[in-house]
Amino acid sequence: MLVDSHCHLDFPDFAEERDELIARAKSAGVGLMVTICTRVRKFDQVQEIANAYEEVYCSVGTHPHNAAEEQDVTLEELLALANHEKVVAIGEAGLDYFYDKAPREAQEKVLRTHIAAARETGLPLVIHSRDADEDMIRILSEETEKGAFPALLHCFSSGEKLVQAGLELGLYVSFSGILTFKRSQELRDIAAKLPMDRLLVETDAPYLAPQPWRGKRNEPAYVAHTNKVLAEAHGVSEAEMAAATTANFRRLFTKVPASAF
Repeated sequence: MLVDSHCHLDFPDFAEERDELIARAKSAGVGLMVTICTRVRKFDQVQEIANAYEEVYCSVGTHPHNAAEEQDVTLEELLALANHEKVVAIGEAGLDYFYDKAPREAQEKVLRTHIAAARETGLPLVIHSRDADEDMIRILSEETEKGAFPALLHCFSSGEKLVQAGLELGLYVSFSGILTFKRSQELRDIAAKLPMDRLLVETDAPYLAPQPWRGKRNEPAYVAHTNKVLAEAHGVSEAEMAAATTANFRRLFTKVPASAF
């Protein structure tokens, strides 16, 4: 069994064929999917999809691109929404200095609110970090001093310094289709050094389709190809890596019921 720990099933790319999409995922051995919230103000749309499918769970949070427009989302609001049965994570939240679509101060403020929600609920924080390694390390270190919280470096494509800091703080690391790209040998080298008990896989669909679909729309079924490349990097079988990443997902996403696996 595989888990797509991060996809966006509420995006319009999937509106016309969501049933078929989930059926294809199941046929590919993907037994669970987490559809990730990017705007708290649109959480109802995410929750509706999670409620409609037994295999789908969701998160609640504000993507750093949307931080400026959701600075008013309070910790109390996040905690209330996190009580919903199908909400199994906080986020995605973080820092994106590549696009800088929101002021960096707003991104940091929103991230710290989400960290507080993860700390209080015990739900894992899904962290988005792009071109912001130093600030991310600083914030995660400062916040961990206030109290530990579960978290995941999602769609990891940063440098070794961030991943090592994350591991030291107890974080997990998730890889997307970027791992399969021809130019991603350095990323595969980093992945090969990471402990098996900290690895997850994801699609970030509809983005970042793995080889051989690069440049096309991604979907949860394709997480099997990322799992294959991650297995090759570690020198283990696809089945062994699938078992490891699913066990890691289960250990991190503790709100997902045991009966789902």
